[in-house]
Amino acid sequence: MKAAPSHCSYHWRLYMEINLAAEVGRISKQQVDLCYHCHKCTSGCPIVDAMEYGPDLVLKMVSLNQQEEIFRSRDIWLCAGCYTCATRCPNEIDIAAVMDALRQLAVAERYPAGVPDALLFHRLFLGVVKRLGRSHEAAMLGLFKMLAQVPITNDLVAGARLFMRGKVPLLPKRTRAAPEVRRIFNEVNR
Repeated sequence: MKAAPSHCSYHWRLYMEINLAAEVGRISKQQVDLCYHCHKCTSGCPIVDAMEYGPDLVLKMVSLNQQEEIFRSRDIWLCAGCYTCATRCPNEIDIAAVMDALRQLAVAERYPAGVPDALLFHRLFLGVVKRLGRSHEAAMLGLFKMLAQVPITNDLVAGARLFMRGKVPLLPKRTRAAPEVRRIFNEVNR
């Protein structure tokens, strides 16, 4: 064990150096070491231009146990979970699941999100899905803008257009699956 890294200077704690590939594999059920870095995932990623490393380099960094660099990067927070990378991977690595596992580990290790308010958005999304049984964009946008203290006026025109076209209902549609979704969330949080 060693003292907490510099990003935790505001409080004391002890942590153990983890085998990142093994821990990510345990959480995501993916074998990161199968990647031979053909770059197909990165070439298909719609978010790669905003990333620091790209999906294939994140996998390489996981294999090299570069926890600090990954957890401080914005890449794991920018991943949209669209699974384009997973469908392009010749080794069938679900890279979106790996990115999700990395986000979980970053939160557990108390690293700040590499993208401002990304963790807030993530938690709001899960909260809305838990409560309603599905996503509801209007609720998400309203809550996020309020809690992140972002001016809502930036999106009023676009929101009004979407509402007028029936694309974003103000009230969520009811789903019979809501109690089942809530039960799943409660079981996972035990």
